[in-house]
Amino acid sequence: MYNSMRMILFTLTLAMPLAAADLLRVSADGRGLETADGRAFLWLGDTAWELFHRLDREEALHYLDRRAAQGFTVIQAVVLAEGDGLRTPNAYGQVPLIDLDPRQPNEAYFEHVDFIVREAARRGMRVAMLPTWGDKVPSSNPRPGPVVFDRDNAREYGRYLGRRYREAPIVWMLGGDRPVDSEAVAEIWRAMAQGVREGDGGAHLITFHPSGEASSAWWFHNEPWLDFNVYQSGHAARFQPVYGMAADHLLLYPKKPFIDAEPPYEDIPIAFWEFIDWSLPEPVPPSILDESGLLVKTEFFKRGLFTDYDVRVHAYWNLLAGAAGFTYGNNAVWQMLPVGRTGAIPALHGWRDALERPGAMQMAHLRELFERRPLAGLHPDQSIIYGRNGGGRRHLRAALARDHTFALVYLAEGREIKVVLGKVKGDRVRVSWFNPRTGGATDGGERSNTGIATFIPPEIGEVEDWILVLDAGDVELPPLPREQGDT
Repeated sequence: MYNSMRMILFTLTLAMPLAAADLLRVSADGRGLETADGRAFLWLGDTAWELFHRLDREEALHYLDRRAAQGFTVIQAVVLAEGDGLRTPNAYGQVPLIDLDPRQPNEAYFEHVDFIVREAARRGMRVAMLPTWGDKVPSSNPRPGPVVFDRDNAREYGRYLGRRYREAPIVWMLGGDRPVDSEAVAEIWRAMAQGVREGDGGAHLITFHPSGEASSAWWFHNEPWLDFNVYQSGHAARFQPVYGMAADHLLLYPKKPFIDAEPPYEDIPIAFWEFIDWSLPEPVPPSILDESGLLVKTEFFKRGLFTDYDVRVHAYWNLLAGAAGFTYGNNAVWQMLPVGRTGAIPALHGWRDALERPGAMQMAHLRELFERRPLAGLHPDQSIIYGRNGGGRRHLRAALARDHTFALVYLAEGREIKVVLGKVKGDRVRVSWFNPRTGGATDGGERSNTGIATFIPPEIGEVEDWILVLDAGDVELPPLPREQGDT
């Protein structure tokens, strides 16, 4: 799709040793992720929680092909899935555990997981593997469960997984959308992490996926097994101030990278839990669904649905505030919801159609920008912005390259802004406007690199978001893709 998107083809099998380049590690500055040979790694994830559990092999390959073509680098999927994932079999009639016992994994089920991990690797993507969804561990919200883990079997199960995937290009993501309610619960997760480390010999990074509007740092930042933090900005409201969550993580010691691994999903109802009663046989009125089980009366969800615009806002706010990557999500895709089946959260599309939603397609533009203006070279710098910086859609985020060769300013709405020049080096600055909706840039000319400057993007409007790109005039940087019609 783009000449800078280098899709690495792996010929890995789970029995083969990892090549050095397949391993990920934390960068020396504690802020980013990189391969073992020192190349910066951009985490661009997709939440495919039900991938192992619901899709057959043909379907899984279709999913992986599309996400690879769209530039994703990480697929987040759960071994012991939500949605009664212990008792409802996968596409081949297999459940993951024999007699609901973590000490008795079902080989046939895990062979399907193996297949998907291999095929993701062949397409240049890593699986962020959740050993279990959080409802299988005691919590204040065990639905649907059942709870099957204690400290002893968690360690044994972790050891089994660590050994099985010791040679695979994965990242371990413990947790699964549940709070850590007590020290006893924390001990179960610690035991699982210990088992994983014993099994894989420390080959892979480990993180933890928390509940909504929470962070792994709340419970586990100082744990030696936690390599980087994950927070979930969640689905409660538009314009979540994720830059505040990022700022909090930048202050933590020891320094660890952080990622928003569950932001608002495209097409999911805002604060959906306020309108769905899962205790009822019909959690939502059937009248809001069509004959295929898809959502047609969106007005039932009175707060509206998140759109591709919301995805972009949260993505760029996170990344320019210091995050090491970003995870996209779609309401139909996380459920792997086929047409004809009613989802736990009603969806606008079946999962195949949802793969082509605009927010997913726009993640390729994000990757393109941060390959040509590397994310690994950036640090947040709000002093670039002149004047009062408000909240909501009027909030601006800015970041500066550590070598002062370029700066980026994200506008969630198209409007006039004022910027402090002189942050990038040199007497002259080259100006471009990058369009995150299309992936093209408009040339804004060159100007003196001093004083307070006013900038107006090519289009004005509440959902016309833009990125102002300021490049040092005497530095040769990779050209940005040009907007059609721009010369």
